[in-house]
Amino acid sequence: MRRANNALSSVKQYQSLLNHFAATQSISKTKALHCHVITGGRVSGHILSTLSVTYALCGHITYARKLFEEMPQSSLLSYNIVIRMYVREGLYHDAISVFIRMVSEGVKCVPDGYTYPFVAKAAGELKSMKLGLVVHGRILRSWFGRDKYVQNALLAMYMNFGKVEMARDVFDVMKNRDVISWNTMISGYYRNGYMNDALMMFDWMVNESVDLDHATIVSMLPVCGHLKDLEMGRNVHKLVEEKRLGDKIEVKNALVNMYLKCGRMDEARFVFDRMERRDVITWTCMINGYTEDGDVENALELCRLMQFEGVRPNAVTIASLVSVCGDALKVNDGKCLHGWAVRQQVYSDIIIETSLISMYAKCKRVDLCFRVFSGASKYHTGPWSAIIAGCVQNELVSDALGLFKRMRREDVEPNIATLNSLLPAYAALADLRQAMNIHCYLTKTGFMSSLDAATGLVHVYSKCGTLESAHKIFNGIQEKHKSKDVVLWGALISGYGMHGDGHNALQVFMEMVRSGVTPNEITFTSALNACSHSGLVEEGLTLFRFMLEHYKTLARSNHYTCIVDLLGRAGRLDEAYNLITTIPFEPTSTVWGALLAACVTHENVQLGEMAANKLFELEPENTGNYVLLANIYAALGRWKDMEKVRSMMENVGLRKKPGHSTIEIRSNSVDTR
Repeated sequence: MRRANNALSSVKQYQSLLNHFAATQSISKTKALHCHVITGGRVSGHILSTLSVTYALCGHITYARKLFEEMPQSSLLSYNIVIRMYVREGLYHDAISVFIRMVSEGVKCVPDGYTYPFVAKAAGELKSMKLGLVVHGRILRSWFGRDKYVQNALLAMYMNFGKVEMARDVFDVMKNRDVISWNTMISGYYRNGYMNDALMMFDWMVNESVDLDHATIVSMLPVCGHLKDLEMGRNVHKLVEEKRLGDKIEVKNALVNMYLKCGRMDEARFVFDRMERRDVITWTCMINGYTEDGDVENALELCRLMQFEGVRPNAVTIASLVSVCGDALKVNDGKCLHGWAVRQQVYSDIIIETSLISMYAKCKRVDLCFRVFSGASKYHTGPWSAIIAGCVQNELVSDALGLFKRMRREDVEPNIATLNSLLPAYAALADLRQAMNIHCYLTKTGFMSSLDAATGLVHVYSKCGTLESAHKIFNGIQEKHKSKDVVLWGALISGYGMHGDGHNALQVFMEMVRSGVTPNEITFTSALNACSHSGLVEEGLTLFRFMLEHYKTLARSNHYTCIVDLLGRAGRLDEAYNLITTIPFEPTSTVWGALLAACVTHENVQLGEMAANKLFELEPENTGNYVLLANIYAALGRWKDMEKVRSMMENVGLRKKPGHSTIEIRSNSVDTR
């Protein structure tokens, strides 16, 4: 009897120690006690179960798994802790396997309110709708269908599936919602692109007087930034101050990011400058803000200050800085960042390799593009997409196509970014056979379901002159997508315009407006150009007046250039000049150039001289302007004036470059001059 009591006392002591080790997550002491149990011959099913739980709580997956699988019968606690361990470690399939084993034991071990939230989390992360419905069905048949924590887990699961309506159904039947319920709905709506629903949910939450927490703010601010709703963002900022929720760095980072997304660099900097603590995310957000503004100097200065404060830039920071150097064509600064990345041993990060290739391409240093690419990882899509885009930007179309073929041979899967980079190469080729080949590839691989890829293909067929195929793709898009965007409409309008079919270009433009899609600067340019090239003078003027009346803020220099060209081609030069005098900003060289070209055609020397003199001021080294004025004088037989213009060219050291063209015969290129 005394021996049995001693054994029972030992078991209780072991259990007490293991509970303490689990609470302190002391893996070394757990291992030591495990050894003592084995050497002392104290091994029992109960001790093994407690050891398994302790190892799981300490995060030691290997030992926890081994002991758990060796147990003939596991307790509810063991099952729950092991499932929790697998979910927290991202081993969702293992978690579901343990759950299935648990359920198979029947009434011996029934899942409870602790089990279901972790199982629902695993189903959501695996994006397994079928499994999620099974789990939800079991929950409804159990006693836990109205458990607040279980219902919150179901909300998150359905949001992970993208099934926002089903999440809303669960939310609507909840009797005891807490702040987590509301936060899950707001963040879920945001992640699934339902911004207005997220706003509505937040307003409802505030009206219900639910106490907001840090997670609410961090969920809501990205919605304001995405919608560029500055007023709402400022209101959320006021709530942060009123409820004193700004003590966490995540909230301040979200505020900085929101103001940047809303284009308020000054307010973002105000929050940034008053932060007591800043991490790498804070600095990177601000650097990205200056990057998007094209402000290289401030972006680089922030990087220096960041290092001075002892915060080490990460790969995203460096990639952002490299990107802004490319946009600003500052290749020397880009090289310095390249060298820093090599010294800090972050050079091999995919995001940095990709940004370096893009930067050198924008700076016209294709040689350095290929040098970076030669040392980059060939197993990732990013560097391939960047080098293909770089070749297209630098008019190395054949190289771009060759790289794409090599990419496929090496079994690297292209993504939509790769194809968006590649399709302009096919457009530049304007080869119908090649266009049909890439069309087949896009259809076979399923990329035609992407609106971007379909838009690119419309542009390719337009450049090939096969407008029937372009329009056929355009018409078929409605079947695959909710709606056609302004970029797609613009591609078709541009296609008709470039082939002189102004009537169809205008018809497509008006269809776009009637469908509710708001035209942008580019679509107006394409439609006005189409009118100009088709001689549709009155139609073009009507469209221009429509733009000034309804979309005045979109009016740019290129739109005035189109109308000057339109009137000039029709010989209405005085109207063209009068229009230039009404432009609300300083007319650019392209506007005066359009007038000068029209004066050459119609031999109007008075306006021609005026336009030419303006151009000599704006771009004194452009030989074309001198030649056009000389041509007017030559057409009118004013040889002395023509010689004066020739002398002006010689005085400023200008010489007209001879024209040349390239033709392709089979696979050989011939340069003709």
